[in-house]
Amino acid sequence: MAAETVDEYVASFPPDVRGVLERVRAAIRAGVPDAEEKVRYGIAAFMLGGRYAIHFAGWKRHVGLYPVGPLDGALEAEIAPYRAEKDSVHFRYADPIPYDLITRVSAELARRRRVAD
Repeated sequence: MAAETVDEYVASFPPDVRGVLERVRAAIRAGVPDAEEKVRYGIAAFMLGGRYAIHFAGWKRHVGLYPVGPLDGALEAEIAPYRAEKDSVHFRYADPIPYDLITRVSAELARRRRVAD
């Protein structure tokens, strides 16, 4: 059965992955404190004004953030090693996860979403 809430989505993972997903969730929440959480396309999403700001998803070997389009300057340089595809960022569970970077990227994506609206 598909998760209906982000709590259910996160709880569906093994404990070690669940801990990482909770910390990613908290990092995004720190960057987008006024966002609404929901499950969208079967993964966790943070919504602003009824539109998505950022999604995160747990996978077998990594947690992904979507969509993360090109960023400016230093922030893009920091996120570049984690880019998996054009608008996808993957953080391997086996490596230290840069939660502060996730917060900063989330805040920038939310800022862009607000400017576009």
